[in-house]
Amino acid sequence: MKYFLSFLLLFVTTLFAEVKHQYVDQKLLDSGIQIVDIRTPGEWKDTGLVQGSIPIMFFNERGGYNVEQFLNELNQKIDTKKEFALICNSGSRTRILADFLSKKLGYNVIDLKGGIRYGMGKNIPLESYKGK
Repeated sequence: MKYFLSFLLLFVTTLFAEVKHQYVDQKLLDSGIQIVDIRTPGEWKDTGLVQGSIPIMFFNERGGYNVEQFLNELNQKIDTKKEFALICNSGSRTRILADFLSKKLGYNVIDLKGGIRYGMGKNIPLESYKGK
């Protein structure tokens, strides 16, 4: 019975999960939505981050990833019960991760198409990466 209830809860949660695909713009930033930058520290240093975004690397420089480590950090830094956005360099990595987070975990995610490169072209405010 315990397993059935767990399955049912997971199933119902994923029915309501949603992925939106949209470009980053000032209206989105003004909404106060949390933006998670999944790029690498080297990329954060090169371009900076969208102002107010939270850097949490998913894919490393070699394309490897650690889902458990990412989810632990994600759940510590943002409220995953609320809709949040993902950004990468061009939008290809966020498309993959957004679908996974929505379909497997029931998160409501916005995949920011075009990534930081698109945002830079639209003069979205950036800030320097102050990490390690």
